[in-house]
Amino acid sequence: MAKSGKKKKGGDPDRIATNRRALHDYEILDSTEAGMALLGPEVKSLRAGHATLGDAYVVFRKGEAWLMNLHISHYEQAGRANVEPTRERKLLLHRREISRWASKVAEKGLTVIPLNLHWTAGRAKVELGLARGKRSYDKRHAIREREERRDLDRAMRRGR
Repeated sequence: MAKSGKKKKGGDPDRIATNRRALHDYEILDSTEAGMALLGPEVKSLRAGHATLGDAYVVFRKGEAWLMNLHISHYEQAGRANVEPTRERKLLLHRREISRWASKVAEKGLTVIPLNLHWTAGRAKVELGLARGKRSYDKRHAIREREERRDLDRAMRRGR
């Protein structure tokens, strides 16, 4: 299948969706890439860019990783083949990775959240991040630093 060459609004043609809220609400400690077990209409819907990572998170059960609350919209042409938009989707990770991340989540009070969805060699992948929730004062501190950096950049541009 040839690429259409059309770029999405975000710039990267392989990017499907990004969880922009995650970087604001969480401190990302580690990240990895995982595949997803999807059905045909879901893949078609992802090709059209119809996915939302808003409230998605990962759960570990019986040695498997499951992606919860990822919303992939119905594909109009699929008819009855469509499935529930927020169904659980199995993540394809190595057993060692699953056990390592599951132990970190269990003992330290961390969580695993999806950071973005993208295409790699024609396959839908999700970038997962091991995250710790930020406190409100951490968020205020990050906002203050970002504004100071922006003001400094403006001053540097005016000075040229």
